[in-house]
Amino acid sequence: MVIGSGMAGLIAALELSPSGRVALVSKQGIAQSNTNWAQGGISCVKDPEDTLEAHVQDTLAAGGGLCHEDAVRTIIRDSQSAVECLERHGVTFSREENIHEGNHDPFYDLGREAGHSARRVLHAGDITGQEIIKALVERATADPNITLMPYCMAIDLVTTGWLGIAGHNRCVGAYFLHSQTGEIFAVRAPYTVLATGGAGKVYLYTSNPDLATGDGVAMAWRAGLPIKNMEFIQFHPTCLYHAEAKSFLISEAVRGEGGVLINAAGESFTERFDPRASLAPRDIVARAIDQEMKTRGDRCVYLDITHHTEDFLIKRFPNIYAACLKYGIDMAEQPIPVVPAAHYCCGGVDADVNGVTALDGLYAVGETACTGMHGANRLASNSLLEALVCARRAAHAILGHREEGSLQDYVIPDWHYGDAVASDEVVVLEHNWNEVRTCMWDYVGIVRTDKRLDRALRRIHNLRREIRQYYLDYLVTTDVLELRNIAAVAELIVRSAMARKESRGLHYTLDYPEPGHGTAVADTRIMDMPGGGIG
Repeated sequence: MVIGSGMAGLIAALELSPSGRVALVSKQGIAQSNTNWAQGGISCVKDPEDTLEAHVQDTLAAGGGLCHEDAVRTIIRDSQSAVECLERHGVTFSREENIHEGNHDPFYDLGREAGHSARRVLHAGDITGQEIIKALVERATADPNITLMPYCMAIDLVTTGWLGIAGHNRCVGAYFLHSQTGEIFAVRAPYTVLATGGAGKVYLYTSNPDLATGDGVAMAWRAGLPIKNMEFIQFHPTCLYHAEAKSFLISEAVRGEGGVLINAAGESFTERFDPRASLAPRDIVARAIDQEMKTRGDRCVYLDITHHTEDFLIKRFPNIYAACLKYGIDMAEQPIPVVPAAHYCCGGVDADVNGVTALDGLYAVGETACTGMHGANRLASNSLLEALVCARRAAHAILGHREEGSLQDYVIPDWHYGDAVASDEVVVLEHNWNEVRTCMWDYVGIVRTDKRLDRALRRIHNLRREIRQYYLDYLVTTDVLELRNIAAVAELIVRSAMARKESRGLHYTLDYPEPGHGTAVADTRIMDMPGGGIG
């Protein structure tokens, strides 16, 4: 069983299906996922003058000294074969005439993004994620061994320990809510892959879609798994700032093509923070924007790419150009107003590059997992790469252990509704949802302090108590489940941030403004939730 239908989930299902039946579960439509929103592309060395070692070093540099080098090298080593796998599944990347070689064979149109020392970002225009999902969903839909289960939201994992079965604890399935019928049911599976994506909706402002509520991380924690490095939340520096635009991302590729960040006075400012200026890694650029806005009292900054022609911008960024124009912004004639927003979670369920977790039978891949690839800050376009490589490796690891995957006679009981009734207090749900996200934005954002974190923890604790009582008193809905999950993930982020007494990568605190030397923890781990986690 694969929970999640982004690129990681789809690839895992497609790699597993030749060897048996696969249930592919998605809480919305199968084609709806965080991957679908990805604009920039997937990093992979394709230029003959570029090297895998250069990609490794760029990744390690961006990660602030906390990347697990073995994970980085493994994933980058597998990058080219993984991209070829995508292409076999029908994904087509943008190409251009190979005029440099004196012939007309098309070659990859490689983009460059912040932190990369070379052009190595494969893309499909500026809608890379949409094109990947379109191709993979088409393959999965046509695969007779894959059972698609849309509109089914996972509630919790089921373990043998929770079932009261003696012996080594393992995952044997999960409970689900069908959002269209209200039915709650269980699915048994010898192996379960968590590929539920990120948790951007924990914050008030995010580039993520509404479905990014950290479901996999929250479920894994409730099942007793260790959760790692949740303090490292990447804020994308450039989301479109417009009253009517909801979470529209201005791809980092715009800066890769020479876009310059300027303030409201028209002055370039990022070079004051880093010699790489607008092409510095995201953590540095996001903090620079945050400080510039606070210092000047401005509500946004601007991304200026007007040095390029309209024809170039329409060809290279058709989706971004059209979206800006929709809101009255001609990016060929005027700078784009932008602000930072929560974008990517570098932490997650502690897993290796094969998706293996601390719970037998459970694998975690993509943004749900923390392999150590990203360290304290993810290098641009390495997210799709990690999801792709690790999903394939997880599928192969599962197939290598199938003899251990018998469900025997495990019986998962029907869902127990207790005295729950339909809610007549939905306003409470809405209030708690907004309070969690506002608290995280105000106190656990780009710049942190011990006092802000302490306030956040007390508020989140109180909210989690209220949410749990609501969960017990009323019939389960997707809104209740998502709220329960974002509150759990919020606590994990706050507690992880409190444990790191230094500034490193995406975690910046005014109380400890410098990186730790010798005393800094390598990884923060939280693993105090009792196993089982249902109810």
